[in-house]
Amino acid sequence: MLTVTKSVKFDAAHVLTNHQGLCKNLHGHTYRVEVSVTQAPGDNADMVIDFKDLKKKCEEVILERYDHAFMYNSESQAECEIAAVVMKHGMRAVAMPYRSTAENLARHFFGVLREHVAGLCRVRVWETPDSSAEYSE
Repeated sequence: MLTVTKSVKFDAAHVLTNHQGLCKNLHGHTYRVEVSVTQAPGDNADMVIDFKDLKKKCEEVILERYDHAFMYNSESQAECEIAAVVMKHGMRAVAMPYRSTAENLARHFFGVLREHVAGLCRVRVWETPDSSAEYSE
């Protein structure tokens, strides 16, 4: 079985309300997202997917929406208030129905990408150079 992985990066801000650590404060990360695709069983082609095509899908689905955005939990009044100020001043904000943890981002990106990428098997989100969360089915 062959598996290939493409990595893309984006910058975004978030806040984790109701968190006891420093992440309760507004801050940002340079996220790195690794998207892995596995060759279909019985497929003997020498290429799983063209890296250029996989990069384009990652750009369309992830980067165009999340790069340089404020990601916020639409269930949090505090985060919605911050987002309202951000959007009032013409800046990008992206609502999510949950906290924007690396774990939730990995699960979310997998769910969105699966509609566009055949053979998707894993999404890993690096929040810092040495901390990541991975989602696979």
